[in-house]
Amino acid sequence: VQLQASGGGLVQAGGSLGLSCAASGRTLGRYAAGWFRQAPGSEREFVAAINWIGGMRNTADSVKGRFTISRDNAKNTVYLQMNSLKPEDTAVYYCAAADGSGFYTTARSYIYWGQGTQVTVSS
Repeated sequence: VQLQASGGGLVQAGGSLGLSCAASGRTLGRYAAGWFRQAPGSEREFVAAINWIGGMRNTADSVKGRFTISRDNAKNTVYLQMNSLKPEDTAVYYCAAADGSGFYTTARSYIYWGQGTQVTVSS
């Protein structure tokens, strides 16, 4: 599976952005999906995850209530809607796919990764 993340950019604090992760090569609907982020000098951290059909989701405490993960298997795409953005949300955001029936919060569970899209939130 090849993953292509898009939708990043520069936004003011309190604003919103929507990220997309489009898959090619194989049907994304076979896989669980997740979003991770990595700020300069920091390790990659879990943001949100969703199972293959979209009925199970999990988000990190740091973004709970502000970020929503969703998917459209007919479009082979996973989304991350980010609202009420804060400067500490600034990072490169990566989408990933995991082989399994659940949802996964650790990076090592994921076997396919996109190239990342930069999100910058100004104060």
